[in-house]
Parts: sequence; C-alpha cells; structure tokens
Amino acid sequence: MALVPPKRRRGPGRGQEAGAGGAAVSSPAPLRFPGVTIYLAERHMGRSRRAFLTGLARAKGFRVDQAYSPEVTHVVMEGSSAAEASRWLDGVLGASGSLPRPLLLNISWFTESMGQGKPVPVESRHCLGVSLPTRSQADPNSLPAYACQRHTPLTHHNLCFTEALETLAEAAGFEDSQGRFLSFRRAASVLRALSGPITSMSQLRGLPSFGDHSSRIVQELLEHGVSSEVERVKQSERYKTMKLFTQIFGVGVKTADRWYREGLRTLADLQGQTRKLNRQQEAGIRYFEDLTRPVWRHEADAIQQVVEEAVWQVLPGATVTMTGGFCRGKLQGHDVDFLITHPVEGQEAGLIPKVMSHLESQHFQRELRRFSRTEKQLLLNSHGLYDPEKKESLPATSEEDIFTHLGLEYIAPEQRNA
Repeated sequence: MALVPPKRRRGPGRGQEAGAGGAAVSSPAPLRFPGVTIYLAERHMGRSRRAFLTGLARAKGFRVDQAYSPEVTHVVMEGSSAAEASRWLDGVLGASGSLPRPLLLNISWFTESMGQGKPVPVESRHCLGVSLPTRSQADPNSLPAYACQRHTPLTHHNLCFTEALETLAEAAGFEDSQGRFLSFRRAASVLRALSGPITSMSQLRGLPSFGDHSSRIVQELLEHGVSSEVERVKQSERYKTMKLFTQIFGVGVKTADRWYREGLRTLADLQGQTRKLNRQQEAGIRYFEDLTRPVWRHEADAIQQVVEEAVWQVLPGATVTMTGGFCRGKLQGHDVDFLITHPVEGQEAGLIPKVMSHLESQHFQRELRRFSRTEKQLLLNSHGLYDPEKKESLPATSEEDIFTHLGLEYIAPEQRNA
C-alpha cells in the first residue's frame, strides 16, 4: 500500500484540517497506543509528505510528535541508509549515554502499521542502523527475577505482546483465577523491562516468570500478528460485560460477577435495578461518561492546585503529593490520586511505605513485598518494614531507606511501570 499525499489539493474538506505544507489530513483521533510515540524524520521524506503521514497516523489513534524528545519510541525514516540513520541518531542524542535510544525504522513499518490500524511487531527488515536484541540484551542471567529489581519505563518495545498478556491476565482476574492472573502479569512485566523488541522465540528462552502459555501467545503474535485466544476472550460476552461493570465507580469483580450471573449486561440493565445499587454505584452509573473520560496531565496539575488550596485552609503545612500513574510519567489516566500528609506524620514508621505504595504500579508493589518476604524474611506493608525474628520495625525516613534495608538498587517512580 503506497502512502503518498495527493498531488493536488483544493483545501480541506469536511471533517479534515489543513496540515503543514497544505496537506489535507483527518482530524486526530483519541490516543489508542500510549506506549508508542512516533517521530517522522523529515530528511529525504520532505515536509509535505511528512505532514500527510502525520495526519494519517493521528487519525488512526497514533501519537506522532513534531519534535524529537526522549519520549519518542519509534523513529521512522525514508530513503536513509543504516549508516546515515545511525549518524543522525548519534547527532540527536549527543554525548549523553543516559537517554533512551528509540527504534530506527524504515517506512515499511509505518506503512504496515497504518494498514493494520495498530503498531505491527518490529522485525529485522524494518530496522535501520540498530541491532536487534541479542542474547546479551535479553539474557536471563542478567534479567532479575523480581519486578522490583528491574527498571521498567512507561514506554517499551513490546507493546503488542504485553497488551495481549494483560488482556489474558484481566480475564483471569474476572474468573478469580489468581494463579493465571499472576502468571500473565509477570510475563508481561518481563517483556516491558527488555531493552529491545522480541523478534524470535529464541529470545524467550530462560526469561524469568515466562511459562509455556505466555510463550504460545507470543509465538502466535510473531507468526500471525494476532492471537486467536486473545481475540476470542476480547469478543466474549462475559469479558466485555465484566470489563464494563468493573469500570463503574464502587463496583468490584465480585459484584460485577453477581450481576452477570443475574443476567445483567448493560448500564441500561443496571439503571432498572436501583434496589441492587448502593449510593456509590448509583453515582458511578449516573456519571459514568464523566468518570471514565481520560484526564490529561495538565488537567491533573490544575486539580492539584485546587486540592492544595483547599487542604491548606484547614491543615496548614500539609503536603499534597500526586500519586498513581501520573507520578510514573503517564500523560493521561482515569484517576487523579493524591496523598495528603502533615509534618507530624513524619514520626510515624509507616509513612514512607504508604507513600511508596502510591508511587508505583500494583505489580511492582506486590513484587516488592514478595521479595521482602521470600528473599529477606521481612514483612513490608503499609505500616512499615518489619523484622519478625527480631520483632522490630526497621527505621525509614525515605524511600531509599526501604530499598537499602532490602539490599536493592533504588528505582525512581518513573521506572516502576511494571
């Protein structure tokens, strides 16, 4: 499929807007792939074609940045050699060795992704000037077993695989299958921490927490671009209903399961069953659209200012800390969470663990507690880090203290997206 801008344009039509260079492009669609940020290099591509391709990708829900930044995960170039692409990237990154290196891809990856309406798995034929993961990059001997030992950035190279595994984990959670839930979650977490994309099954050998079932899903995606099991789950009535119901404020898995077994399937069905709802659930259904609308980071910042002003009127000296996904680098989310603390609380042993539990993903926190219990025979909970043998709590005045007690490298919140 050839993606080229029209040779002649008479101006934007209905439902379109004029991009740079006069190209008529569709209006941007809601962001569908938050783990992928594309940068289209103008060299050899030209301004007009770049504007056309930018509009095309945004209309399909891709994020395309006009300027290069460390958030870019996929750089797409046209008509460039591997050597030229590598020199370009070295020039962009400069002398800094700490900045993340994006994937350098030729236009074929972009074309195929637009054709399928989603990011396709990166294969060797797509790559420019970057080596694909070798055994050293995905070496099980160098990849720690626990998520709390691994740096896991928000953007990573294996989105299509992790999305599939997370879907199966979510479905297992709906069925109260804790073993399958943890198995898929841990496998997805491992793929997020890899420094490059998975392109062959040999790269999975020896990876921690990666079982046969998860391996079959990855193999199916590598060979066919889609997993029949995952698609079957996503299309099932139970999965769609449970996913809908658990998005309602005040509704957990057990309540959603009970409603499903009673034959309820939609919000309209629930609105006719008010006797089954508590006040939280009634509000959750009434304001469902508002409560599930994505909140952008700038909106969260504005909300924090309002909360701070209100808190300081009744509790001078208090600290309002934004927690949840936004503190880990997310640009949008459905919840804006705050932890309100007062200087006097600094005397409480459990303050730091409480803060930590709000700054990391649920899986990272679960793995941190598992590591504490299994490897160090210590108990970590919202009250603090406790040594059951000595029957005493370990002192901690910072997050770093908790990691030090456990003998772990300190990992910043933005690297805890396990």
